[in-house]
Amino acid sequence: MTYRKFKADYLFTGKETAGHDSVLITTPEGMVQDIVPAAEAGPDVAYYPGWLTPGFINCHCHLELSHMRGVVPEGTGLVDFLTSVIRRRGGASENTGGAMEAAEQEMRDGGIVAVGDICNTADTLVQKKNGRLHYYNFIETVGFIDQGASMRFAGSKAVFDQFERAFPGKNSIVPHAPYSVAPTLFKMIAGHAAGRPLSMHNQESGEENTFFLTGKGDFLRLYEALGVDVSFFAGTGKRSLESVLPYFHKDRSLILVHNVATTAGDLANIQAQQGPLLYFCLCPNANRYISGELPDVELLRRSGVMLVLGTDSLASNHQLDILAEMKTLQHHFPLLETATLLEWATANGAAALGLDSMLGSFGKGTQPGVVSISNVDQGRLTADSRAQRLL
Repeated sequence: MTYRKFKADYLFTGKETAGHDSVLITTPEGMVQDIVPAAEAGPDVAYYPGWLTPGFINCHCHLELSHMRGVVPEGTGLVDFLTSVIRRRGGASENTGGAMEAAEQEMRDGGIVAVGDICNTADTLVQKKNGRLHYYNFIETVGFIDQGASMRFAGSKAVFDQFERAFPGKNSIVPHAPYSVAPTLFKMIAGHAAGRPLSMHNQESGEENTFFLTGKGDFLRLYEALGVDVSFFAGTGKRSLESVLPYFHKDRSLILVHNVATTAGDLANIQAQQGPLLYFCLCPNANRYISGELPDVELLRRSGVMLVLGTDSLASNHQLDILAEMKTLQHHFPLLETATLLEWATANGAAALGLDSMLGSFGKGTQPGVVSISNVDQGRLTADSRAQRLL
């Protein structure tokens, strides 16, 4: 058999940077065979300046919103952003299929191999059946009124069933966010498809915590715009994550997305509750697009929680590019090493989606894709850094 052999200035395995002069060996299809010293690799080793890394994992995306690129203005804040998306998502473009195809190609070209994708409809099924990327489909449920919980869950279950027939075992029904899901609906979600990963938007704005603490604040404008009467809700007296985390079973994993307003107190409370296995997903370019704010990434990193990366949608981002997210993080948090960011983008992301048996690392027998990152400066990312998918 003819093997592919790859060498770079820095070879990241998914967990660590391999020794200097290491060579990655794969089959032509990309199945990892070994990592060996250059002296043992033999001839025909291809050299790529910069980093070599497993393919990226995008843990949070909304492919079905790809037709909304540039439709929603930047800097409106979360409430006005959500209101705009809800009002415009159906009429932004007739070419939704073409927009999804282009968005998927953009992700492939940028080195993404797998996506945790939020689905409110089955609109993305046709594109996903082409098999060009690995997907884990999070079927999103919304409904803050308890009396409507059964109807809301039944609607999501109908979408889930379509995805489950096409991609068995790669789908979960999930809550949208603490402020948009009623207690009864949370319980229905928690009892469905045991053992599969879940995802939830979390503390994307400080107003989310205000709403749960007091029942008041800017979120009331959102419900008013939606025609939803929330006068019954006086708040829980607790912050949002503390209020809803008890709904989730300990045997589940949960990806918390955004975490802009997550504090040290939230993290301490999480440890005290001993709830589900948590992954904290960062989508910094979407946060900047919507509110101009960023999570306290250094706090999250120091706390030892598992971090992963996402892009969010083209309604809230200029591109679906995990490298662009890493650049933003390293620019705003310069203590972050490139290898740390790559671990979040590869091995951690694959584990969060339950895809780590084949993706996320250069372990023997895996097929994670091979990505080159060029134009780096002493290992650090620069504005000119580019990702190229080699396999």
